[in-house]
Amino acid sequence: MMVSLQISASILVADGSSPVDETILDRAAQATLDYAGAPGGADLSLVLTDDDQLHQLNRQYLGIDSPTDVLSFPAGETDPETNLIYLGDVLISYQHAGAQAAAGGHPVEDELQLLVVHGVLHLLGYDHAEETEKAIMWAKQSAILSQLGCSITSPAG
Repeated sequence: MMVSLQISASILVADGSSPVDETILDRAAQATLDYAGAPGGADLSLVLTDDDQLHQLNRQYLGIDSPTDVLSFPAGETDPETNLIYLGDVLISYQHAGAQAAAGGHPVEDELQLLVVHGVLHLLGYDHAEETEKAIMWAKQSAILSQLGCSITSPAG
């Protein structure tokens, strides 16, 4: 399984480096794929970006005129060149993650792990619109985050 990580230029630090250890995000995505039994050879993209981009996408695709912390765009298509399944894209607002981490009193890396796990579970078909679905998704999320050694295991809301 391959996780492609993109860091938006808008959140890079002054020297052009990533504001976060990228291996943490990759590990969270891989752990989610493994735990949920995703098909071998599946690919996905993680994009760490800013509130402006998440706001625009949230408005365009969900009709919600505000930024959010994470959006998932499932694809579930097979790449004709590689014959691998492309699960889709997970976009995370680094600004939103930072604010939520500060409010929750935990490191931003832990918040980012939560958002990666949450977003990848959505790519795999999990949802939290109904209480029974939510209980299943939250239980998986909690187990994966515990396995990662994360200080938080569930979303605030």
